[in-house]
Amino acid sequence: MKTKQLGSTQLHIPPIVFGGNVFGWTLDEKDSFRMLDEVTEKGFTAIDTADSYSHWAPGNKGGESETIIGKWLKERGNRDKIVLATKVGSNPGKEGRDVSKNYILKAAEDSLRRLQTDHIDLYFTHWDNEATPVEETLEAYDQLIKEGKVRYIGASNLSPERIRESMAASEENGLARYKVLQPEYSLMERKKFEDGYWELAKEYDLGVISYFSLASGFLTGKYRKAEDIEGSRKQIVEKYFSDKGLNILHTQDKIAERHGVSDAAVALKWIMLRPGISAPIVSATKSSHLKAFEEAVELKLSGEEMERLNEVSR
Repeated sequence: MKTKQLGSTQLHIPPIVFGGNVFGWTLDEKDSFRMLDEVTEKGFTAIDTADSYSHWAPGNKGGESETIIGKWLKERGNRDKIVLATKVGSNPGKEGRDVSKNYILKAAEDSLRRLQTDHIDLYFTHWDNEATPVEETLEAYDQLIKEGKVRYIGASNLSPERIRESMAASEENGLARYKVLQPEYSLMERKKFEDGYWELAKEYDLGVISYFSLASGFLTGKYRKAEDIEGSRKQIVEKYFSDKGLNILHTQDKIAERHGVSDAAVALKWIMLRPGISAPIVSATKSSHLKAFEEAVELKLSGEEMERLNEVSR
């Protein structure tokens, strides 16, 4: 699998990052191990998780995904072959979000213990708390980097203003600097990233790995009407049933049929070809889902096809 450098870091990642939110939620430990084996055997060796995954599942409290990944890493003995990203700040099960120095330092130790590793390759601020000075948050990361427990840091769900403030604080105080951005981005959700973060990523040479790349499954094409949706995804996905959403699916259908690939592959390839994007984050729960990963990597979209997708998704 061909890899690419992630922004200005020394991390090299495949064209798709695997999303670990499914571990301990829709996949139990046994099936998570099987999925991790399959996805990494295919060359997708970058894994994204968070200390809060998957606290929303009944009986969970957060940390389940990291725990499963840690057990798998130990059993397989392959930590050096994996680019491992996790996040802090969501403060699962408690009031508010926490990016204070003391909280981050403790949370990092908890993540390292669950992941059964001595370092995290990429550590994200998952959610911000604007009551905490950016300098305090960065001091925690700076300490973790100097101790060798974290290699690089990234920002997810921070406002553009707070990212700029953080960059200035890093420069002025000689503190750790955000190197990667993790925004929501897909054919269904373009405006926030393109209007608020695109230029920011370019200005600061930030790697960009996007989440909700398939719009919670809508862009796979498996949901053709609101009645198709069941369970926990219903509230999230039903908002996409609009003229815009259905036009995107119709356009994907035609392109997918022309190339003999899935709708998901078309949606992922569009992200992969967008300027400034390093890789989309995608999860999977079945072996058959991984075919879309491989299709996306090999797919060649024409300029005309890209423009058509751009047009219907504006």
